[in-house]
Amino acid sequence: MSQENTQHTLKSRFRGFFPVVVDVETAGFNAGTDALLEICAVTLTMDEEGWLKPATTLHFHITPFEGAVIHQEALDFNGIKDPFSPLRGAVTEEEALKEIYKVIRKEQKAEGCSRAIMVAHNANFDHSFVMAASERANLKRIPFHPFATFDTAALSGLAWGQTVLAKACEAAGIPFNNKEAHSALYDTERTAELFCEIVNKWKKLGGWPVAALQTDEEIES
Repeated sequence: MSQENTQHTLKSRFRGFFPVVVDVETAGFNAGTDALLEICAVTLTMDEEGWLKPATTLHFHITPFEGAVIHQEALDFNGIKDPFSPLRGAVTEEEALKEIYKVIRKEQKAEGCSRAIMVAHNANFDHSFVMAASERANLKRIPFHPFATFDTAALSGLAWGQTVLAKACEAAGIPFNNKEAHSALYDTERTAELFCEIVNKWKKLGGWPVAALQTDEEIES
């Protein structure tokens, strides 16, 4: 494999990390007390020319954990009328996360990456809820880095001067329907497109692969 082809891998591009785009819908802002109601994860892959693109989508509605706090204003915001309705087809936090983690570990291994890293819009929020749910489910093999993330809000602020997801997508030329927003599935798919566009734009501009560092002799000459 040539040096250029070696750099056209997730392992090389993200220092051994396997990026996974995540979005959650919740019943509040406190990851320790408020219910996790919906989660979506989109894995990513890189083609032979080094262009980043979405791969696998996993989406689950979640049953509130026992004793969870549910704030009505949060339900009004995300449009989930009844978190306990059987029509939602919801599963437990444990069931959803086990399935997501199984797929992540499989694809992470195939890419030769050492650990997954969460990509999300305002990533600290989503990361905190996923970690809290993992702890409640007593899951030991959590693929995500315990604190590091790629935050598309910050990256979009750098790339386009926009930090709101809808406005960042608009600036990036990605269609965004506000009527479908605040669904974990829709928001994750748009966030995945946004992250790929940022990474690919940097490549188009010549920022990747990074040019080899000059030797001392070259600098002095």
